[in-house]
Amino acid sequence: MIERRPFASLGGANHGWLDARHHFSFADYHDPARVHWGALRVWNDDTIQPGTGFPPHPHADMEIVTYVREGAITHQDDQGNKGRTEAGDVQVMSAGTGIRHAEYNLEPGVTRIFQIWIIPDARGGAPAWGAKPFPRGERSGRFVTLASGIAGDDDALPIRADARVLGATLKAGESAEYRFSDATRHGYLVPNTGRVEVSGVVLEARDGAAITGESRITLRALEDTELVLVDTAA
Repeated sequence: MIERRPFASLGGANHGWLDARHHFSFADYHDPARVHWGALRVWNDDTIQPGTGFPPHPHADMEIVTYVREGAITHQDDQGNKGRTEAGDVQVMSAGTGIRHAEYNLEPGVTRIFQIWIIPDARGGAPAWGAKPFPRGERSGRFVTLASGIAGDDDALPIRADARVLGATLKAGESAEYRFSDATRHGYLVPNTGRVEVSGVVLEARDGAAITGESRITLRALEDTELVLVDTAA
C-alpha cells in the first residue's frame, strides 16, 4: 500500500522566522491518523529565515536526523559539539539520556531542512552528535544510505534504531528501485524537488508517501527530482 499525503494536507504553522509543515502530529498540530509511521515519529518541513533559529532546548530518547535542503544549519550543544551542515549534507543527534542544543541559520538567505525523528530501539545511552557530507552527484540514479542503525551500513551516520534514512537524485526519465527487507517494514518517501511516480503513485515536491506491505518500490522521475526515504521497523 502506498498512500499519497499531499503537501497541502500537512499540518503546520508560520511563526514568521519559521514556516513549519508537519507530516505527523507535532506541537499544536494533532491528527490521530498521523501520529507516527512505524518508528518514524516526526518529519518536519522547515523554512528558517536568516539570522534566526531554535534557541537552546532539550531532547531525550530520540534519534534526530536533519537533512539540509537549502542553505546551512549551525549546531551547538551542551556536550561540546559544534558544526555547520550545508545543503545536501546530513547531521544526526542521538539524544539518549538527554542533550540540550541550539540550531541557527547564520546564512544570508533562508535555510530549508527536513527534520526527521526516529524512535530508538532502547532508551538511554550517552548523547551523541555527528555530521557528514553526502554530495548529491554521488546519489545520482540510486539510493545512498545517509543514516542507519542496520548492520552493514558502514558508510552512513549511525543511529540507534532499526531504521535507515536514504537519499537519491534522479534525472527526468530515470528510474530506481528500493527493496525492503520484508513487507512488514514501513517506508516514508518525500521528494524535496521535482515530480516522481512511485509504483504508480505520482508525488509532487514535498508530498509524502506512506508505504507498507511492499517488498519493493519502483520510482520513475517525471522531472529532475531529489528524494529522501525512511525505512523503519513496524
